[in-house]
Amino acid sequence: MSIFSKYPYIVIEGPIGSGKTTLAKLLADKFSVQLLSEKAEDNPFLPRFYQDAQRYSLPTQLFFLFQRSRQIADMTQRDLFSTPTVADFFLEKDPLFARLNLDDEEYALYHQIYTHLQLKSPKPDLVIYLQTPIEELAERIEERNISYEQEIPLEYIERLADAYSEFFHTYDTSPVLIVNNEKLNIIKDESALNLLVDRILQIKSSREYFNPNFD
Repeated sequence: MSIFSKYPYIVIEGPIGSGKTTLAKLLADKFSVQLLSEKAEDNPFLPRFYQDAQRYSLPTQLFFLFQRSRQIADMTQRDLFSTPTVADFFLEKDPLFARLNLDDEEYALYHQIYTHLQLKSPKPDLVIYLQTPIEELAERIEERNISYEQEIPLEYIERLADAYSEFFHTYDTSPVLIVNNEKLNIIKDESALNLLVDRILQIKSSREYFNPNFD
């Protein structure tokens, strides 16, 4: 049985460095399903944001908001969510970044725009939240060696990870599998991906945890 027979629309989420995009691509390839990726590299403000967050937070956030809303709208209009899909983002997390990075006046403007857009994103059948220790996030960001990401302060990674944890502590819109991602190296170990797939097939409730141990 394919995980997409059980969950036709799966969203992978987690902080930068958690491996959400890598996992989404691997699942799309493994099961030959549609991939919806946020394409962070297309945001021209992102490198400048990591160098001067105070100055570039608002344009960076608004670019992502419009980019994600266009992707969702295009796919909804073409009814592409009727086919199995895996995504490495969902719109519900956009205000999380906005509240984290914007000052009060900027957030008020952002919220006004967000509300005006009347965004309606399809509800995921399953959200996989990759929960990763701060040190592991920093190490993975360094390993993938994207130049502008090397500017990210450790303090920002900590704040972002905390914001994700707080968000998913109360999130109940869709079933959630919270994965301890510290030892789940899906890039270097194919068995890790198969282990995760097996765990997804075993989900029986709306909120479950997966803590793989490879010792």
